[in-house]
Amino acid sequence: MSLRSAAPALAAALLFGASTPLAKLLGLSLSPVLLAGLLYLGSGFGLALLLLVRPLWRPTTEARARIPRRDLPWLAGAVLAGGIAGPVLLMTGLQTIDGASASLLLNIEGVLTALIAWLVFRENADRQIVSGMAAIVVGGVLLAWEPGGGHLSVGALLIVAACLAWAFDNNLTRKVSANDAMVLACIKGLVAGSCNTAIALIGGASLPTIGPLAATFVVGFAGYGLSLVLFVVALRNLGTARTGAYFSVAPLFGVAIAFAIWPQELHWTFWTAAALMIFGVWLHLRERHEHLHAHAATTHEHAHVHDDHHRHEHDGAIDPAEPHSHPHRHEPLRHRHAHYPDIHHRHTH
Repeated sequence: MSLRSAAPALAAALLFGASTPLAKLLGLSLSPVLLAGLLYLGSGFGLALLLLVRPLWRPTTEARARIPRRDLPWLAGAVLAGGIAGPVLLMTGLQTIDGASASLLLNIEGVLTALIAWLVFRENADRQIVSGMAAIVVGGVLLAWEPGGGHLSVGALLIVAACLAWAFDNNLTRKVSANDAMVLACIKGLVAGSCNTAIALIGGASLPTIGPLAATFVVGFAGYGLSLVLFVVALRNLGTARTGAYFSVAPLFGVAIAFAIWPQELHWTFWTAAALMIFGVWLHLRERHEHLHAHAATTHEHAHVHDDHHRHEHDGAIDPAEPHSHPHRHEPLRHRHAHYPDIHHRHTH
C-alpha cells in the first residue's frame, strides 16, 4: 500500500485536473459537443502515434493490441458513458459555472464511482473509505449550492451528471483493465471523439482555426489520453473505488490553475467544501487493507513481473525480460498480505 501503487492514479488526477479549466478557456468560442469531440480526438490521435513508436522502447510490455471478444461489451459501454455522454455534459456545464468551482465539484465522480463499485460490483469498502467519501459528498453539495439562490445551479447539476456518466465508465473499464491500457484509451478517444465531432458538425458547428485546434488536441491528449492510460493502470492495480478516491485529487490541481486564469473572491462555502474534500482524500490515503485470503485458479493475460502472484515457467517463445505480457495460469493460493482489490484480489469478504 505504497505511494508507488497510488502514483498512476495521482498522475492521472494531475493531468485531468489541469484539463478542466483549460478546456473552459478553450471552449469560450466552441460548442460543448464539438469541444468534447476534439478533446477526445486529440487523445485518440496522440495515443495512436505513441502506439506506433512504442515498440521502439517497450517491445515486450503490453505489446498485444487484441481485445478479447468477451470484453468488447464492457468496453463499448465505457465508451458510450464516459467518452460520449460525460464530456458533453461537462462542457455544457462549464458554460455557466466558474472554472474553480467546476474543478472542485468533479470530486463527486470518485464518490459515485465508489458507490457503484460497492453496491453493484460488490467491491470491498471499510469504514475509513466510507467516511472519506461522506466528507467529499458534503463538500460537493456545499460547492454546488448557490448562496442566496435557494437552489442548485444548472451548471453544477450538469457537471454532477457528467460525474455519474464517468462513474459508470470507470466501473465498466475496470472489467477490461487487464488489457493494454494504451490501446483501450486510444480506442475510446477515437470512437468517442469521432462521434461527438460528427454530431457537432452535423448540427452546424464549425471547426476552429489551426491554432485553437492544435491547442485543443494537445489538451485532449494530455488531459484525456495520457490521463486515461494511467487511470486504467490504476484500476488494474487498485480497484475501482480506491482509484476513484485517489483521482479525487484532480479538482485540487484544477482549482490552482483556475485561480491563476480567473482571479476571484470566493465565498465561505467554497473554502469549507475544499477542506471537507481534502479531509476525505486524506482518509483514503491512510487506508490499509490486510487479511488472509484465497486465490482461485485462473488463466489470463496482462503485463506482469514474477512476484508472489506470478510464479510460473516460460517456454522458449516468451521473452524473459520483465515486465512482459503473455497468457499465464495462476494456481490456487492462500496467503496474507496488504492488498487492494486489483485484478488478482477481487474476492468477497
